[in-house]
Amino acid sequence: MTAIEALGDLAIGGQRALKLSFGGYSAAGAKSENQDAFAAHLPTGAAALLKGAVACIADGVSCSDNAQQASSTSVTLFIEDYFSTPDTWPVKTAANRVLSSLNAWLYHHGQQASARHNGLVTTFSALLIKSNTAHIFHAGDSRISVLRNNDMQTLTREHCHRAQGNKQFLTRALGMDSHLEVDYIQEETSENDIFILTTDGVHDWVTDAELKQWICDAGADLESAAEGICARAVANGSDDNITCLLVRVDQLPLAELEEVHRKLTQLVIPPVLQEGNRLDHYEVISVLHSGTRSHVYRVLDLESKRECVLKAPSDNFSDDVQYLEGFVREQWVGRRISHPGVMKIYPRPEQSPFLYHVCEWIEGVTLRQWIFDNPVPSFNQVRELVEQLVKSLRAFQRLSMIHRDLKPENIIVTPRGRPVIIDFGTVYVAGLGEIASPLMEQLPVGSVDYIAPEYLMGQVGSDRSDLFSLAAMTYEMLSGKLPYTLPNLRNNIPRSLAPWRYKPLRQVRKDVPLWLDLALEKALAANPNQRYGGFSEFLHDITNPNAQLLEKFESEPLLDRNPVLFWRTLALLLFVLLIVQSLYLVG
Repeated sequence: MTAIEALGDLAIGGQRALKLSFGGYSAAGAKSENQDAFAAHLPTGAAALLKGAVACIADGVSCSDNAQQASSTSVTLFIEDYFSTPDTWPVKTAANRVLSSLNAWLYHHGQQASARHNGLVTTFSALLIKSNTAHIFHAGDSRISVLRNNDMQTLTREHCHRAQGNKQFLTRALGMDSHLEVDYIQEETSENDIFILTTDGVHDWVTDAELKQWICDAGADLESAAEGICARAVANGSDDNITCLLVRVDQLPLAELEEVHRKLTQLVIPPVLQEGNRLDHYEVISVLHSGTRSHVYRVLDLESKRECVLKAPSDNFSDDVQYLEGFVREQWVGRRISHPGVMKIYPRPEQSPFLYHVCEWIEGVTLRQWIFDNPVPSFNQVRELVEQLVKSLRAFQRLSMIHRDLKPENIIVTPRGRPVIIDFGTVYVAGLGEIASPLMEQLPVGSVDYIAPEYLMGQVGSDRSDLFSLAAMTYEMLSGKLPYTLPNLRNNIPRSLAPWRYKPLRQVRKDVPLWLDLALEKALAANPNQRYGGFSEFLHDITNPNAQLLEKFESEPLLDRNPVLFWRTLALLLFVLLIVQSLYLVG
């Protein structure tokens, strides 16, 4: 397997495969119909690395005639829909979206039933193992426990209310209400852990000691252990359906640095090309850029007759796994985003021995050149560019991605004025961030003039970090200057946020209205918690005056509102007092 194959078409390589063993048993027990259900799935290849494995269990509410349909539908659709979510989504986002949709479907069809006893209501507990982490989603009185180092631990809590006569009533379940509240638990897992998923017909009648004994006695045969546990529940007097699902962690997909290096360097870095040279079925039309980090060419695809851009890494980084991983990730990210404001990356020939990627050719100039060409742009010109960039950034946001290196050099402005983001080498993908890797990312990853301060503090960042970069470019488009002056920032990183002192835009460009300046100041707050919570709020406030920001500004002391004016005024007063005092002494 190559580094390319490890994540499908392009991704990070060097991972051992996740290996699990499953064993399950379910029966009607003392009842006439089995209303429990369970399912498990461990995919192969890239899906195992990107999505992990799933095991889930459900117990249809017995007061409903459709209990069996509710439970079986829930476990089946949850697994199908989870593996259909974008690879870029983290487990929590993907599972919660699927559960919300599934709950809405069950609730809607339950409300359409002719009688209340025909509702589609079921408990639900799911275990998802991705990389070296177990993610648990739980609603109802099913249970997930873990046997680790001969110690049994219950990981979930039962959502039920005990009434008189020892009766129990569920307080949470799928299909019970239009709004679903799910417990989410994240648990580091180890090899040889055994997760135990049971319905109440089992765990209400079998002790932890008995569970442990059956599992230990069965050894590697988890099917026999699950059946034995259910049989013990019946023998102990269980009056309900009986279901037990066992999941043993045989091998975690932990990577070794040497293996990552080997897989990332299997593909050959192409030689430096000149006009007229060919690489696979691409012919070089012109050299766009040739630097120490990469080589970029305008090429003709001889098969499709389409002009493209071919980007190849520099041979200087042939042994730099950190750089190569970023280069590989750039194509993986680009293939998953489809938006007119984001550069397209095309599939590379599958059999090619070379490492490169092919992008769409975009006519235009960089935003840096646009700033040079428009030293005093109108506010509307800048707003139009910002509005379109926000739409592009939302495409990243929807896929749980953070760009992390927004700067004028990474944006092309077309002749029609449409900005296009062209570089994805430092994009953070939440779904990939959950995968354990021996590669320790070196922060900061972007241009220190535009990245948010939290990156320099060693944090991962968020959408508010991209907002900071967008606001910094907005400030520069309007003024030709940057909002902060911190010399030698890359080699002299501050230990706190105090040095980031916003320079009011009105000091640089006199025609800027106060309300626009305040909006930029909020978006460029050094503390991410003090910035806007979303791009839409920022867009609104650079278009319309925000009364709250204006009121807050007017209520602040002069020292905070305009420290320069404050100190100038104070200096003038002191000077006047000194003159008066001098005249008094002379007189």
